[in-house]
Amino acid sequence: MDVILREVRDSDLPVFFLQMQDPEAVRMAAFTAEDPSDSARFHAHWARVRATPGVVNRTVVAASDGTVVGHAAVYGPPEEREVTYWIGREFWGRGAATAALRQLLAVAPERPLHARAAADNPGSIRVLRKCGFHPTGTDRGFANARGEDIDEVLLTLSA
Repeated sequence: MDVILREVRDSDLPVFFLQMQDPEAVRMAAFTAEDPSDSARFHAHWARVRATPGVVNRTVVAASDGTVVGHAAVYGPPEEREVTYWIGREFWGRGAATAALRQLLAVAPERPLHARAAADNPGSIRVLRKCGFHPTGTDRGFANARGEDIDEVLLTLSA
């Protein structure tokens, strides 16, 4: 799937919020908001993120018709920069995440970059590896979407 990245617009937020209501997507992402259905917290989070200097936030849109597919970002202090992305489930398996992440890496060329994925999320791990990230360790963290600690894979993209 051909996608393009553009700046996040206010009109994108309702789509992002709706995508976060998909129980299967939330479970797969695992490390989500405590209550993805809390609209006020969602909007407060996005207002904070969009106002934070150094955060690179982009909306992922379908090149063919401009449909909002999801979002991707780079955030964190210089020595710990991390990538994150969310692709609506209806676009999974079509190459949108890989295409979006490749474009994001061109927009944010600093290295190293880090990423995390639930250990049982092979799709996300595959996307990260296709984009040059390599597993560098494991960790356990509390996954709000699952209500328990789960294993995660740590990945790094070096220079």
